[in-house]
Amino acid sequence: MNSLLSAKGLQRHQLARATGCHLETIRYYEKIGLLPDPPRSSSGYRIYDETDVRRLHFILRARELGFGIDEIRSLLHLVDCRSQTCAEVQRRTEPHLAEVRAKIADLQRVEAVLVTMISQCSGEEVPECPILDALAA
Repeated sequence: MNSLLSAKGLQRHQLARATGCHLETIRYYEKIGLLPDPPRSSSGYRIYDETDVRRLHFILRARELGFGIDEIRSLLHLVDCRSQTCAEVQRRTEPHLAEVRAKIADLQRVEAVLVTMISQCSGEEVPECPILDALAA
């Protein structure tokens, strides 16, 4: 990536390549304000710097962890205002952890139902199927 980041900075397609982010996603993040509008070169190209690369990596990692746009905006606000404390970040991420745990519990319930349904199926080439019966019930 450092070889791409010259003294002139990166153009959008280079930022996309350096971060593995799609061009349209970068445009979207700019449109909604997660990425600030970058300065432009004399020829009109947007020019991104190392700060933009780090910010985009932050956003992408947060998205991988399931944070929503508003949650990411909230975390970035703390960073931008230099008002983050570990305690404040923890307070803002704990609700997300609770949501993740609730989703895991839901998936475990779904898994248990599917295991039960599949265990009742003979797997034979017969028209009667307990799985379809359970879904129709």
